[in-house]
Amino acid sequence: MSSRTVPTRQRLSQVRYEIRGELARRARDLEATGRTLIKLNIGNPGAFGFRAPEHLQAAIAEHIAESDPYCHQQGLPQVREAIAAQQVQRGARSVTAAHVFLGNGVSELIDLSLRALLNPGDEVLLPSPDYPLWSAATILNDGVPVYYDCRPEHGFQPDPEQIEALISPRTRAIVLINPNNPSGAVYSRATLEAIVRVAERHRILLMSDEIYDAITYDDAVYVPLAPLAGDLPCLTFSGLSKVHRACGYRVGWAVLSGDPIRSGDYHHALDLLGALRLCANVPGQWAALAALTGPDTIGALTAPGGRLFEARRAVIEACNASGRLSLHAPMGALYAFPGIDTTGLQDFDDHRFALDLLDNEGVLVVPGSSFNVGYRNHFRVTLLPQPDEIRDVFGRIEHALARWETRGAASQAAIA
Repeated sequence: MSSRTVPTRQRLSQVRYEIRGELARRARDLEATGRTLIKLNIGNPGAFGFRAPEHLQAAIAEHIAESDPYCHQQGLPQVREAIAAQQVQRGARSVTAAHVFLGNGVSELIDLSLRALLNPGDEVLLPSPDYPLWSAATILNDGVPVYYDCRPEHGFQPDPEQIEALISPRTRAIVLINPNNPSGAVYSRATLEAIVRVAERHRILLMSDEIYDAITYDDAVYVPLAPLAGDLPCLTFSGLSKVHRACGYRVGWAVLSGDPIRSGDYHHALDLLGALRLCANVPGQWAALAALTGPDTIGALTAPGGRLFEARRAVIEACNASGRLSLHAPMGALYAFPGIDTTGLQDFDDHRFALDLLDNEGVLVVPGSSFNVGYRNHFRVTLLPQPDEIRDVFGRIEHALARWETRGAASQAAIA
């Protein structure tokens, strides 16, 4: 009998998703031995004691008897109408229920939207750091990710001039993630307007991942992209996972705004791909309707005294008190992206540091290089734990840094 292995797709070798990758597998192995870990690698509210709001739970129970059949491939009409109304209220142009697509989370819709757009070799401009699903979906749909820098020293803001300089005849889309994962940056209106002008000059589709749209802190103002884009085709993504703490419901949506004639073929392609996967999770869509028409449940969490605000404060204070850590304070989303001063830390590498932190301190973080950046001295943590647990985590991080300092000093002494 042949021992030949089952072949896999070659492009998978180019895909990285360390959020659930090697370090997460190592964490499972440690837990299997009885270790207790603090896992800050995933922005998963339910894993930290958050619950989806009661009116979302009630909506599913109330409509469960209506949820057995497939629905329209784009989603329940009532839900699409509510999403369209929200977008129109924000100022998006030419949006009706026909321009709304429901999916099994934003992740599925990112994949479908790129599959509908890309031919082999087409390029997508992505932020660096990015949420790595965007890179993976681009690669697996035969596209080429081209990164524009959102540098720490510039507050992780994109540079519209650099974006324009990267455009080639193969560029098909500019992707924005705002508020940003992993950095927590919230983009200014002026920056967004400049990027819209770039896209209009080159007639390029805008794709705006706004899953954290209502999660902002202090005086940060979330500015939706679609109203600024006007008639320029723009695809906006959002959903239940983060603002409504309902990750497991797997409900996201994408809204295609702008001139419907310019985007007509793309609209039909999205509809075809939606039909091929039949439909999105129907019970969860009823929760989406409740979320869109019900009360605000996130504002109290992000305001001073709220749990997310105070967890963020704990991260900021820990970084300010550290001799090694620096932080651009996150103004939105559910993450912080601290940097490490590696002076004297011999052979420092963010992945090795994360592994050391996991093995010796019982804390799981995501190395910064996992987010497609060229530097290796950052890491991402979620803001979802209780503030006291955040303080405990950063105490353990300081212990790990002290070990690296001791090793570096010993190495320097041996050389001398």
